[in-house]
Amino acid sequence: MTKLVASDLDRTLIYSTAALGLTMPDAEAPRLLCVEVYEGKPLSYVTETAAGLLTDLGGASVFVPTTTRTREQYRRVRLPGPPPRFAVCANGGHILVDGVSDRDWQARVTRRLADECASLDEVRAHLVRTADPAWLLKERVAEDLFAYLVVERALLPDQWAKELAQWAGERGWTVSLQGRKLYVVPAPLTKSAAVREVARRVDASEVLTAGDSLLDADLLLAGDRSWRPGHGELADTGFTAPGLTVLPERGVAAGEAILRAFLREGERS
Repeated sequence: MTKLVASDLDRTLIYSTAALGLTMPDAEAPRLLCVEVYEGKPLSYVTETAAGLLTDLGGASVFVPTTTRTREQYRRVRLPGPPPRFAVCANGGHILVDGVSDRDWQARVTRRLADECASLDEVRAHLVRTADPAWLLKERVAEDLFAYLVVERALLPDQWAKELAQWAGERGWTVSLQGRKLYVVPAPLTKSAAVREVARRVDASEVLTAGDSLLDADLLLAGDRSWRPGHGELADTGFTAPGLTVLPERGVAAGEAILRAFLREGERS
């Protein structure tokens, strides 16, 4: 029996300094391991305990990091344990096999987006035209697949985001706000579709999943069992689903709890 574990990374397994959620006294804080460096500075962390659990997980299952990050951003992450053979990047736009993007999957994604969604150029033009420089910090395109804005969250009007979601939905796109990043992603571009393809290739008998954001909702629905932390967009909306366990832990402690759940579920298989 082959168990496949597909998990989101940011704010699910790995955490920036701002997302660590270390609310305990300093003397009781867990030891941390840096797993990502950007421009010469540490950026993302796991606890030392989580590092050991990741190593165990890599040896006990087909572990598939499943992220909205671009391939370049994903390659900055150095997770403990054996290098995963498969990874899903760009919210399902790329399946990496031994670090190389699968061309057949790329072609399938490209055809489907062309058939079902408004163009990236149209969406990007709308974002640039309607965003206010008072709160817009950066505007970016990821992998020629989707767009995102880096915003000053406190200044971003809720009404603007709601109107954008409605406009995008009418054109086959979705909107997700994660921290300071507002993602606008084609609706067919999903983590779950890519994970199902990996599961087919490895003949997985069981799929376990985890995530924290609206872009992870389809991933959680696709798992036989799934977990989400006590923080994030899904927690804010009260998201539930069959087979989903809602964990009370928040911040980096939730990453540990998710890994323990993955391993515990595997032992029952």
